[in-house]
Amino acid sequence: MASASALGGPPRRSISQVAARAEEAVRAEYSTRRAHWLAFGALAGFVVIGLALRLPHDPALDAAAVAVSLGAGVLLVHASARGVLAPAALAGAGVAALGSGASANVGWFAICVLAAWTALTGGRSVGLTFWAASLVLFGGEAWLDHDPGWAAWAVGTTFSTLAALTVQHERSLLEQLRAAQAGLAERSRAEERNRIARELHDVLAHSLTVSLLHVTSARLAVEYDPADAARALEEAERLGRQSLNEVRSIVGMSRSGDGDALAAPVPRIDGVSELVDQFRGAGADVSLTVEGDLTRVPATTGSSVYRIVQESLTNAAKHAQGSPVAVRLVAERGLVELVVDSAGVPGSGAGMGVSSMRERAEAVGGRCTAGPEGDGWRVHATIPVPSSPEPAGA
Repeated sequence: MASASALGGPPRRSISQVAARAEEAVRAEYSTRRAHWLAFGALAGFVVIGLALRLPHDPALDAAAVAVSLGAGVLLVHASARGVLAPAALAGAGVAALGSGASANVGWFAICVLAAWTALTGGRSVGLTFWAASLVLFGGEAWLDHDPGWAAWAVGTTFSTLAALTVQHERSLLEQLRAAQAGLAERSRAEERNRIARELHDVLAHSLTVSLLHVTSARLAVEYDPADAARALEEAERLGRQSLNEVRSIVGMSRSGDGDALAAPVPRIDGVSELVDQFRGAGADVSLTVEGDLTRVPATTGSSVYRIVQESLTNAAKHAQGSPVAVRLVAERGLVELVVDSAGVPGSGAGMGVSSMRERAEAVGGRCTAGPEGDGWRVHATIPVPSSPEPAGA
């Protein structure tokens, strides 16, 4: 049905959802940019301290080193994740020129800041590349002046890199978790739309088919038996009102206290006999055989069996009108078996009935097949029943 297919179609985001996601993206961008400027502040602070501790060694060289470090730091603030390594290396070169030969210079903390910054922004490969370059730098300094203090800076840079990579990994896991939660919510909404589509299909297809049988009977009987025609039209009207109430209930339009829109109850397995009587009253040749105790069948299983019988009889009435249909329902220990045989060969259709029956059976752990059987058509469903089920009438 068109309406059911529409309900099962791809989800559409509302304007409020799009606006909320855009606002969240803007906040995330602002937060990231702010963190970059904080990192730049830490870098600038250590560079200035390093300069103060070095003066008046070589003012021209020191000024150039500070300018290179801070200029590269500004570039690093605006760099993308793939472009952080070059400005970070340039800033590190400025820091190295400023603190070369002096392991006691606190300005070397700027290398630790750059190591954490590149790992957080550029990821593991960029962070490890800068870390390796830093170890080479400190190793060279230690080789030149044999000062054991350079080992402390190597350890500090390593710790900063590992801490930043850990934070980056946790942040990645958080983003994946949020994406997974969004996917689960989207899938839940899609499943709900599909459920509504199935319910609408079953209710409307059944109601329209049986109502059409009554209208056809009324048309044939109006000239010879007006009373019978009136009864058929009355039954068609009743089915139409009942269908409307069920549709309102399914899509959530029924309201408590509204006497004209009563919520439709969930169909149960003990309603199969009444369902068969509806088709018989419309002129269909339907027989029903029940074996076993249906009262021990759980409500969820009974609802699925009811809908499968409803869809089977509706298809038989539409595609093999006038042919006898036999419904056999067996409730054994641990299993409910349903067989619906139609003597007529049904026509081809493009509806969703067969897939709907299969999905209903699979939803409660069973299976349902439909296809030619002899000269007719057979629907066969088997659904397991728990050892201690909730009774259908509970």
